[in-house]
Amino acid sequence: MTLQPTLYLPHGGGPCFFMDWSWGPPDTWHRLAAWLGTLGASLPERPAALLVVSAHWEAPVPTCTTGERPALIYDYEGFPPHTYELEWPAPGAPALTARVQALLAEAGLPAAGDATRGFDHGVFVPLKVAFPAADVPTVALSLQAGLDPAAHLAIGRALAPLRAEGVLLVGSGMSYHNLRAFMTPRALADSRAFDEWLTDAVTSPRAPREVALAHWDEAPAARASHPRAEHLLPLMVAAGAGGEAPGRRVFGDEVMGAVVSAFRFD
Repeated sequence: MTLQPTLYLPHGGGPCFFMDWSWGPPDTWHRLAAWLGTLGASLPERPAALLVVSAHWEAPVPTCTTGERPALIYDYEGFPPHTYELEWPAPGAPALTARVQALLAEAGLPAAGDATRGFDHGVFVPLKVAFPAADVPTVALSLQAGLDPAAHLAIGRALAPLRAEGVLLVGSGMSYHNLRAFMTPRALADSRAFDEWLTDAVTSPRAPREVALAHWDEAPAARASHPRAEHLLPLMVAAGAGGEAPGRRVFGDEVMGAVVSAFRFD
């Protein structure tokens, strides 16, 4: 199969693509939704499966969904009633789960499976836009508790062979995620500073990229942009699996007063 890229994408705010947005301009998420809608066509071929690392799932060790028909987890609050009835019935992929666990074991990394875990909104909300037919087998992969960036880069390196097996690895988070600062002048200044640094880091070859990302919290406005790292760490997995070539910034926008970006590794 053709080598698939890896991606890191902003997944928006709650079910933002499927409602009239009222926290700011009505078109706040339109540009991100339009970009997500082009994602499938930008790939070298249709993925055999999706492996999605969600910012909204942490476990003691990297853990995969194992169910054949994972349910949706509506892990957001205060949104219109219809957003708790959204559907995205993508099938699971138990064979991919087994392959992920085998690759992690070969790299000396722990792994686990969860038969009851469904797809949280970091998985189904952006993918409902990108793959609306919900016909690509999908596995969700947790972050590892402790949120060590080097550990997540190592997870990505271990999973890199999946790219040659037709699997699209997606890191789902937000490149800026300070909920208390959105829609403030502070957010725009901090997110611009951090995004410039992050883009420079990602668009470097593997060795300097991984050194920079492992020490992301030393970057300008790092902790102001990410008081907690969970929305950034899916990028580490995508970057770790991304090979030797520099990554690319493939989307950028200003939403809720902050700069957010998506990155791709071919």
